[in-house]
Amino acid sequence: MTTTGSEAASSVPGYPMPREGGCPFHPPATVRRLTAEEPVSKVRIWDGSTPWLITRHADQRALLTDPRVSIDEKRPGFPHMTRGRAEVVDVTPPLITNTDAPEHTRLRRMVNLPFTVKKVEALRPAIQKITDDLIDTMLAGPKPADLVTALGLPVPTLVISELLGIPYEDNEFFHRQSTVALSHTSSAHEAAQASGALVGYLDDLLGQKMAAPADDMLSELAARIKAGEMTREEAATMGVAVLIAGHETSASMIPLGTLVLLQNPDQLSLLRDTDDPKVVAAAVEELLRYLTIVHTGVRRIASEDIDIRGQVIRAGDGIIFDLGAANWDAEMFPEPDRVDLTRAARHHQAFGYGPHQCLGQSLARVELQVVYSTLYHRVPTLRLAVPLNEIDFAFEGIAYSLRSLPVTW
Repeated sequence: MTTTGSEAASSVPGYPMPREGGCPFHPPATVRRLTAEEPVSKVRIWDGSTPWLITRHADQRALLTDPRVSIDEKRPGFPHMTRGRAEVVDVTPPLITNTDAPEHTRLRRMVNLPFTVKKVEALRPAIQKITDDLIDTMLAGPKPADLVTALGLPVPTLVISELLGIPYEDNEFFHRQSTVALSHTSSAHEAAQASGALVGYLDDLLGQKMAAPADDMLSELAARIKAGEMTREEAATMGVAVLIAGHETSASMIPLGTLVLLQNPDQLSLLRDTDDPKVVAAAVEELLRYLTIVHTGVRRIASEDIDIRGQVIRAGDGIIFDLGAANWDAEMFPEPDRVDLTRAARHHQAFGYGPHQCLGQSLARVELQVVYSTLYHRVPTLRLAVPLNEIDFAFEGIAYSLRSLPVTW
C-alpha cells in the first residue's frame, strides 16, 4: 500500500491512540471526534502504512459482512496489529482468524460445537461452582484482595482449561506466553518465541489425546487429525487461538466491569438487588458495550474497490474497524458515555460482527453473568481498597485490562 504526500503529513493520526488519563474507559478523544466528523478516514500504524479507520456502527456492520472485505492476512498491505504478527504470517497455518469462506466455514465448523449456546448453558452449574469456590477462598483470605488474581483470571482459565482438556496447573505458563505473543511491546523475535512455545505445548497435548482421548475439545481435534480432516499443525494452532480467546475477554471484563460498577453505585445496586436473569444478561451487554476491551481494532483488507461515505477504499487497502467507536456511536447508543444497565445494548460489537464474530462469545457471556450476579450478592460491601487514580491499567495487548484491582469489604 502506497503512502501519498498528504497521508504522510502529521495530520494522519497514529493508531491505536492513547486514552486520556482521567477517562480510562472512554475511547480516545480523537477516535470519538472521527466518529462524529470523519467516520471513514486514514490512520497510521506501527509500520508507517495508512489503512482506513471505520468508526460508525452501521458502516462496520455493512463492511464486516461485505465479501469484498477479506481477513486474509497474507495479502500484501494487510494492516497487522503488531510487528510480531506480521513476522510470522507466512508460517501461520489456516485458522478461523485468518481465512475467508469457504476455508473459514470448514475450519469454524470443526471447533464450533463446544461454543454453541446449548453446550455453553450446560456449563453454567460448573461455572457457578467455580465462582462460588473462588469467592469462598477470597473471603477467607487476607484483605485487601486482588480481584484480578482472586477471580478475574482463574474463572475463565479454569473453564477454558476444562473445556479444552488442558491441565490448569499450567495456567501461569500459557498466560505468560499469550501475553508476550499479543503484546505491542514485544519484539518480533519474542512474539514468535512465545507463539512457538504455545503451539509446541498444544502439539504435545494433542499427541497425548490421540493416544488416550477424553471428553474435551483437544480430543475432538485429535480425532479430526486421525480422520485426515485437518493437519496436526492446524489443530495445535487452532487450540492456541481458542485458549487465548477463551480466557482473555472474561479475564479482563470481570475486574474492569467491577471497577465501572463501583464508580457507578446506582447501577451496581440494580445488579446487586436483582434475581432476574434477564436483568443480569442486559447488564452484561451494557458493560461489554461500554468497555469494549478489544481496543486495537479488527483488521481487514479490501479485495475490491468499495465506495463508502464518499470515499473509495481501493483493492489492497487495509481497513481497521474500531469496535469501541461503534459501541460509543451516539446514533446507535444515545449518551454512550453513560453506563445504563437497562439499555438495550445487545447490538454492540464488542465481539466483532459478521462471519468472524468471536467464537467464544456465548461462553464469555455466561461467565460474566454468573460472576456479576454472584459476586455483588455475596460481597455486598465490596469496595476499592485504593483510590481510582492508583489503579494500574494495561493497554499494550489486543485487549486492555487491569494489572490488579485491590478490593476490600
